[in-house]
Amino acid sequence: MIAACSVAGSDSGGGAGIQADLKTFTALGVFGLTAITAVTAQNTREVRGTWMLPPEAVRAQIEAVADDFFIDAWKTGMLASAPNVRAVAEALPEGAVLVIDPVMVSTSGHRLLAEDAVLDLMELLVPRASIVTPNIPEAEVLSGMRVAAVEDMAEAGRRILDLGARAVVVKGGHLSGGAAVDLLVDRGGEIRLSGERYPYSVHGSGCCFSAALTACLARGMPARRAFAAAREFIDTAIREAAGGPGPVRIVNPGGTILRRR
Repeated sequence: MIAACSVAGSDSGGGAGIQADLKTFTALGVFGLTAITAVTAQNTREVRGTWMLPPEAVRAQIEAVADDFFIDAWKTGMLASAPNVRAVAEALPEGAVLVIDPVMVSTSGHRLLAEDAVLDLMELLVPRASIVTPNIPEAEVLSGMRVAAVEDMAEAGRRILDLGARAVVVKGGHLSGGAAVDLLVDRGGEIRLSGERYPYSVHGSGCCFSAALTACLARGMPARRAFAAAREFIDTAIREAAGGPGPVRIVNPGGTILRRR
C-alpha cells in the first residue's frame, strides 16, 4: 500500500493538524500514519491550550511506524518545541521524502512553535526537505525579509532554497489581491499558480495543502506535478469548506460533509 506519515499536533476541532492530514491522505488514496507532537484544545475561533508531548514520545512514535511500514513520504506540521524538532530530526529515516509545513502561529494568533525552535528547524530539518511550504509570515521568518508582493515571495523562496531544501512553495493567501497566488521555487526556476480568493476564512487550509503535497509525492509524482495537483485539491477543499457556527469555515478535504436539514 502507499503510505504517508504526518508528524504534527492534534486539533480537537478536527479542522487542522493530524485530523486534517488523515482526511486528506484518505481522500487521495494514501494510508495515513501519525506521530503526534502536541495536543491542543481548539476550535475554529481560538486555541485554548497546548500540551506538548515529550521528545522521547515523539521519537518512539516515529521509530515504531518506520520499523513496521514502508512509508513513501513524511510530513511535519506543528512541532511545538526545540526538543521535539531535534527528536524528529534524529528519528526520521535517512533519505526520507519530506514535506515541511513550518507551523509557527495559528490563524487566531496563538504561537505553535517556540521561538528557540526556529533555528533548529532551519538547520536540522529544512536541509532535508523535499518541499517546504511556508505561508507569508513563516516565509518572512525563514528568509529574514519582508514579503509584500509576489516578487518578494520568489526572493524569499530562493533564500529558503539556499538553506538546503530541494523546493519551496510560498503560499500567498496572506497577500491582498483578486487572486490567491502560490509560488514554487526549485533549482530549475519558479512556477506560479493562481486561484480564486474566496470571501471567507478557512481553518486548516495550510495543513490540508501540505498533506495533499505529501500524498502526491507518496504516489510518485515529481515536485512540480505534485504542486499543481495539490493546488487543485486545496482549491476544491476551500470552495467546499464546511460552515460552522462561527465566522470561520472548516477545510473540507473529503468533498462530502452531511449538512443539517
